[in-house]
Amino acid sequence: MMRVTLGRQKVAVVGGGITGLTAAYYLQKNAQLNNLPLDVVLIESSLRLGGKIETLRKDQFIIERGPESFLDYNGSVRGLAKDLGIDQQMVSNNEGQTYVAVGSQLYPIPANLIFGGPLEVTPFITSGLFSLSGKIRAAGDLLLPKTKDQEDEPIGDFFRRRFGKEVVENLVEPVLAGTFAGDIDHLSIKSMFPQFYQLEKQYRSLIVGMKKSGETLKSGHAESYQSFQNGLGTLVEALEEELSSISILKGLKVESMDTLNDGSVQLFFNNMAPIKCDAVIMTTPFNAAKDILDLSGVLDPLPKMQYATIATVNMAFNQQETEKYKEAMNFFVSRNSDLAITTCTWCNHKWNNVAPDGFDLLRVYIGRVGDETIVELSDSDIEKTVLSDLKKAIGLDQAPLFTVVSRWKEAMPQYTVGHEERMDLLREQLYPDFPNVKLVGSSYEGISVPDCVSQGKKAAEEMLKEIFEMQVS
Repeated sequence: MMRVTLGRQKVAVVGGGITGLTAAYYLQKNAQLNNLPLDVVLIESSLRLGGKIETLRKDQFIIERGPESFLDYNGSVRGLAKDLGIDQQMVSNNEGQTYVAVGSQLYPIPANLIFGGPLEVTPFITSGLFSLSGKIRAAGDLLLPKTKDQEDEPIGDFFRRRFGKEVVENLVEPVLAGTFAGDIDHLSIKSMFPQFYQLEKQYRSLIVGMKKSGETLKSGHAESYQSFQNGLGTLVEALEEELSSISILKGLKVESMDTLNDGSVQLFFNNMAPIKCDAVIMTTPFNAAKDILDLSGVLDPLPKMQYATIATVNMAFNQQETEKYKEAMNFFVSRNSDLAITTCTWCNHKWNNVAPDGFDLLRVYIGRVGDETIVELSDSDIEKTVLSDLKKAIGLDQAPLFTVVSRWKEAMPQYTVGHEERMDLLREQLYPDFPNVKLVGSSYEGISVPDCVSQGKKAAEEMLKEIFEMQVS
């Protein structure tokens, strides 16, 4: 097969979050390696790159406004970091105890349920998280048959069927909702946790399957959470520095797009003339992509996606003398509690260099699906709410040295039941009319940083292959 040069080609990457930055980087890298005549333009509607990744460095504190770590289960982030020459700056989290708040009391979670290792029965049986009847019901998983239904179902229904209501309320729901800010009675088990869906098929019992496979609620088989010595923003900064040969347009919003008779794509903006390009990688949230493609009507059969609105609250304190939570890393919050926050992490316990000696840096999530209004409170009211909850939960009774509140409106895409089928329909609807447009990012095939990096790299490689090998002799 002979590659045919088509003359200079232009690819637009819409969205400057981690997916878009990764796609732009690998478009540039592969074009340079293969001497391909390619121009790349990266278009971002805000005035900064990085999307939800934003690191604030203040008074020797490293503060993550958005995500603060990742589970590099597929090695995609390490591969990108190695290509960027920053893989030596990657760090892994320290070990520590995880708790769940039920009422106003914290109960330790058996470590192997969350952080890996072989599943053991004794820590589960002795845990104060569950009543005797709850433990007996959970053990029923060993005897229950697997479902005969092959259809998708909500995460809540799946785990209640296997372990019972109490385990779901006091363990599964707080851990998963604290991570994804979602409603487990609507989120898809097939899309969010396909490994558990497959474990039931293969082993019938989840307990047996988790023991044999090493799968946990954390999932992914990654040994630990990872970040970078100077914060997750290191990855964004390295990408932006490397994107030397492409055009980066900030503060520019794509309002619509259309295909032309020659197969090229025209992008229309809010405040400048249209741009004509040969292909587009769109990494915006699905709802934004749907609006951009509104005139064509190709995505009309798909409903808009639901997103969770959340806020992160970072607070610095003088380190307390108490030994009670010296080994604590984080706690999740059950809905069977009177706390408004959903999770809290001792960042200085989890990471070695995020706070000066003698200080605690606590990071709290607030807001989830069904409880978004709390995020609209003023910074001072959010601070009061968080401090009240921390006093109830861990006895913290001091004013913070500073507080950083970061709101993320519609930040967490919700993969509700039927997500996979909707993604199949999306491809069927989009590509006949827009064959040179790819939709990738957290709305589609995984919301984690590694998922987004994988999607960005794959989209770039596929796009180059399609552009420069689409005509052959």
